[in-house]
Amino acid sequence: MNDWSEGISNAAAYIEEHLTEDIDVNKVADRAYVSSFYFQKIFHALCGFTVGEYIRNRRLTLAAQELCSTDIKVIDAALKYKYDSPDSFARAFTKFHGITPSQAKEKDHRLNSVAPLKIKLILEGGTMLEYKIMEKAQFTVMGVSRRFHMETSYQKIPEFWKEHMDSENGKIVDGMYGICIDIDNDGKSFDYWIADNYNPEKEVPEGMETRVIPAGTWAVFPCHGELPKALQSVNTKIWKEWLPSCRAYKLSGNYNIEMYGGGADYSEIWIPIEKN
Repeated sequence: MNDWSEGISNAAAYIEEHLTEDIDVNKVADRAYVSSFYFQKIFHALCGFTVGEYIRNRRLTLAAQELCSTDIKVIDAALKYKYDSPDSFARAFTKFHGITPSQAKEKDHRLNSVAPLKIKLILEGGTMLEYKIMEKAQFTVMGVSRRFHMETSYQKIPEFWKEHMDSENGKIVDGMYGICIDIDNDGKSFDYWIADNYNPEKEVPEGMETRVIPAGTWAVFPCHGELPKALQSVNTKIWKEWLPSCRAYKLSGNYNIEMYGGGADYSEIWIPIEKN
């Protein structure tokens, strides 16, 4: 992907420059030349934490530095670093640092720190990532969907799967696909579908929906091994290794698909792409 390393670095710099302001993740993603939907997936894969977590941790780091080195009041620090109230600031501060904001103004207390993010994409040769480029016709899926917040989706989606498989719906839809779809393009939420291929000869059961997945070009990445470890490993390599080195294609669409229909130890990740 052209200017990939520069774009990610620009996004990190933009966050750092606006920590005392309201940060729109769409504006952050613009610096990385991708949608907010993809930027947050890529950021989490590269860094191991969400964009929101990073912003909160950097703000709490800077707030602690100010509290222990200047005469800034706790309420002013809370407002400066975008907390709605001193109470919410105190709760977040105590959880992160292990002491209260007032205690941070005293001497000899240990504080935690998250340094500004500097992303360096380094070629680590020798790693093989299997994939194929495929043209897929339009197809329709049937299943159940739920809206998830970007910040909590990694914890909540597995709960959604368990709830589905334990319910009567789990007897109707096996879960061949897990599909992320960015509906509002607001950088905050997306819809996640647990779905199978739709059979138009049958009625759509109550509580189920259908969704058309448009025709297009896909990069398909096989995942071999126990789930979810194998899927997570390939997902990280896609964003960390394959995409930065890809010159012929760029990301497309506002969705991506996990395919679980190939047996207990086989799955796939489908990423919509288009030619550069």
